[in-house]
Amino acid sequence: MTMTLADGAVDDGVMGPRADRPKRRVFTAEYKARILAEYDAAEHGARGAVLRREGLYSSHIVEWRRAAEAGARAGLGPVGRDRRDAEIAALTARAERAEAELARTRAALDLVGKAHALLETLSESAEPTKRSPR
Repeated sequence: MTMTLADGAVDDGVMGPRADRPKRRVFTAEYKARILAEYDAAEHGARGAVLRREGLYSSHIVEWRRAAEAGARAGLGPVGRDRRDAEIAALTARAERAEAELARTRAALDLVGKAHALLETLSESAEPTKRSPR
């Protein structure tokens, strides 16, 4: 039987089974631009040395070049938004959910009011009419 790293790990509830895996690297726009310039300036045989030294693959270069052509330096930046933009989006979504809940609550109250009025009308019509004494 072959054991893997996950088989030998003790799950004490603190860390997940993949907590010891390496994290994905994130490259800044400046780093990408510098490496692209260095890669393009290098002779054909030296390009591989640049990639090995930096621990990159040729697919990184292809992807970064496409992004640079598509949007200049903005395309080189990591995908994501400013913290304020994210907070604004979260607050907008929260407000939309609150407005939707308010609309549902108003509709439910309207429905309850109509049901109450209907039951009151039915109750009044079902009561025996009082006859005046002769």
